[in-house]
Amino acid sequence: MALREEVGGDAVQEEPVEEERVMMPAAGSDDDMPRVRLTRKQIVAFATFILICVGFLYVVLPNISKLSHEGPSVHGIEGADTWWLAVGVGLEALSFAGYVLLFRAVFVHDDGRIGLRESYEITMAGLVATRLFAAAGAGGVALTAWALRRSGMSPRLVACRMVAFMVLLYVVYAGVLLIDGIGLGTGLFPGGGAFAITFLPAMVAASLFAVVGAMALLPGDLERRLSRLAKGSGRAAHVMTRVVAVPALAASGVRTAADLIRARDVGLVGAAAWWGFDVAVLWSMFHAFGSPPPFTVILMAYFVGMIGNLLPLPGGLGGVEGGMIGSLAAFGVEVHLSVLAVLAYRGISFWLPTLPGAVAYFQLRRTVARWRRQPLPATAGAGGSAEPAGVLQNS
Repeated sequence: MALREEVGGDAVQEEPVEEERVMMPAAGSDDDMPRVRLTRKQIVAFATFILICVGFLYVVLPNISKLSHEGPSVHGIEGADTWWLAVGVGLEALSFAGYVLLFRAVFVHDDGRIGLRESYEITMAGLVATRLFAAAGAGGVALTAWALRRSGMSPRLVACRMVAFMVLLYVVYAGVLLIDGIGLGTGLFPGGGAFAITFLPAMVAASLFAVVGAMALLPGDLERRLSRLAKGSGRAAHVMTRVVAVPALAASGVRTAADLIRARDVGLVGAAAWWGFDVAVLWSMFHAFGSPPPFTVILMAYFVGMIGNLLPLPGGLGGVEGGMIGSLAAFGVEVHLSVLAVLAYRGISFWLPTLPGAVAYFQLRRTVARWRRQPLPATAGAGGSAEPAGVLQNS
């Protein structure tokens, strides 16, 4: 799938669309909304894949698990407790609210262009791009970065803050894997579990913390030091210049995240809310169909299953479900109950936000068009206020 990057002036530029192609969001550009070029044949193949996955996951798999075993305490899909389903929808809404809260804590300042409405549009459009397109969420990151640049933030500041945002979000992920894995493996938490499903995820989480910690220790002038290697002209020097900027950017983003934590901004609780309320949706779905296993087991199965988002599938479709169901089975949870609960959870967390996210995508286009017609705030390029010490200076 070929990426199309378009760079233009401040005026909105319309490109003719080839007869056999349509445009969809993906990684991208500095002016027009990030797009990816898809042929009609690719769209048909994509739609067919989605229909096959949905049919297997939501029709075939529940029936297979029902034939294998259905305990007397497990209800079928038609017997789901609607009250718990409604609770799950409310919890998912709170999860998205937490995401918006974290976004505002990291990116938004009172004197900038991005208010609450714009924050909602950017985050929802980015999340729907993450869910509908593969590449481990790169589409959502590109769309978010594009909107922030169009709001007036400098590219380097956007990149640094995006790293800080991801660090703040996934430090919660790694922290739960580490604590819950050790607790389950040692018997401190109820649920038990083998080494591969308890200590191994905890070891992976510890490795992630070590990598992030090492980044924070890199010197602040690392880019200046490494840039000496990129002196000269030509393609090789240009490539080297871009390469040496990566570790400096990562280190600056990690330090910025640490500065935000030290500042104790209340908005940072949005990271815990994003994960916590989403896990609670899965917990509520167990209640909707039967009796849930220990919450610590649900936590571990949830976070291990989320690794399926790294697969080259739209929103990890199939991979996340398989990972969660397999993890629950490893803890001895009844298969039919796990299948129903996980698929109901994914129905809420994956499919429910798709429509409002698509609406937010088109709203964001109109918002950016309005920004183009308005002068930039005096402090927009600097992010609206003084930045923490770890932030890269504007280029």
